[in-house]
This record gives sequence, C-alpha cells and structure tokens, in this order.
Amino acid sequence: MEHRIAEVNICSAKGIAGRGSKTCKITLPTTWVEALGVTIGHRELELAFDGTKITLSQHLSGPDFAERQLAQSHEVRILRLCDRDDLCSTIYADFTAQTVVVENQAVPTIKTAFGNNLLPNWEDFQRFLEVRCIPQRRAGLQEYLETLGLDEYDPLAIIKKTSGHMAKDQQWRTIEVLK
Repeated sequence: MEHRIAEVNICSAKGIAGRGSKTCKITLPTTWVEALGVTIGHRELELAFDGTKITLSQHLSGPDFAERQLAQSHEVRILRLCDRDDLCSTIYADFTAQTVVVENQAVPTIKTAFGNNLLPNWEDFQRFLEVRCIPQRRAGLQEYLETLGLDEYDPLAIIKKTSGHMAKDQQWRTIEVLK
C-alpha cells in the first residue's frame, strides 16, 4: 500500500453558500485515480467517512455491480419500482454480501425507492421492502399469509406474490433473480 501526505486546500465557498462557508479540495495522484477506473466519461467516486478516515472507491453502475457480485457467486436480484407505467428506480441487491446499488430514473424524488438517499444500505433496503407489505403486527396477518400461500412473514416473498401493490397508490415492483 502506497502512502502520501497531501495538503487540503481550503477556500471560501462561492454562489449561494452561506456567509463564511468553506470548500475543501485535495489533489490526488493521477495513477491512483486511474487505478480506480476514473475517466473523463466516468468521474463518480463514492466517499465514506467513519469519523477518522475518508475512503474513496469506484462508483459502480448497477449492471457493473451485479456482474462483479455474480462473478463471486453471490445471490443478486434486481428489483424495479414503478409508478403506473413509469420506471422510478432499479435496485441491484446482493443478498450474500447484503449490499445494494440503486439507479433512479428522471422522476420526482418522492417516487424513487430511497428518496434523496443515493447510497442506501441493507437496512434501508429492508425498510423499502417492508413498506410495500402488510404490517407485521396487523390483525389477521396469519390469514393473509395463508391466502398468499406463505407460512411466515417474509417481505420479499410477499412482494413476489403481490408485486407490492397497495390500495393507496399506483406503485408496484418486479423482482428478477440473476444467475
């Protein structure tokens, strides 16, 4: 692992930023950036901060993420969230590593799977599934599950049976298992 010391450039923020706002930049070695797969056409990186360390990693498209995870023999599924006939979000979920990549289409953010959250975690994904199911504490749950032919409460299995349709809106989901 190669290490370097870099200086952070701190500048006054411009535009509509508040008074006294600052912006910070750092220069990275070109060889490191190229090794991450950054090109003029593909410049997005994911940044993670754990309180003491910042990590940069290549931001993968959904199909690239799925291909990489399938190459590791992971169980990957694609879920599509639609509103009427409009595709709102495509979710690539790795059930082995419990990781998720989402791609939102050009629709109002309110109709996308995770709203403004472009980097959902596994817990966000689990909540997304449960929102489109009968609540786990609802009276008559067992009869509902029996009607669907299910033995236990499993949001993914319920969505497979119901497409996540709810009486209050026009949203629905599809699930595809990749091999």
